[in-house]
Amino acid sequence: MPLTDQHRFGMQLAQMSRGWRAELDRRLAGLGLSQARWLVLLHLARFEEPPTQRELAQSVAVEGPTLARLLDSLESQGLVQRQAVVEDRRAKKIVLCAPARPLIEQIETIANQLRLELFEGVDEADLKTCMRVHGHILANLEKS
Repeated sequence: MPLTDQHRFGMQLAQMSRGWRAELDRRLAGLGLSQARWLVLLHLARFEEPPTQRELAQSVAVEGPTLARLLDSLESQGLVQRQAVVEDRRAKKIVLCAPARPLIEQIETIANQLRLELFEGVDEADLKTCMRVHGHILANLEKS
């Protein structure tokens, strides 16, 4: 059976996503963080207020026990801290510690440089078309 353009699109999108993440992971290897840990730090840094562990797990799209292990590791490195929530003794807020800030800046700098390289030569109109198509596919995914 011949491949359709939709099939090729899906394969290409998956390959691009894996390749992009692998290259970013390679560039960040010198910081001593696994992909899962730097991803948690980036998500955590984007919250305006410290999130609960559950909110952070949803943001990163991982299960609670997986996040708990990652937070244990980050906490032992002095990068995050769990704080009790007064209103709900079972919940914990996740707070970035001071040593995490310069690390996050390094991650962002490296990620931004890679992004600039990857989008070199990509026309703005093509990018907007691509984003519109991806948005439509994502909306369809949410309906299923």
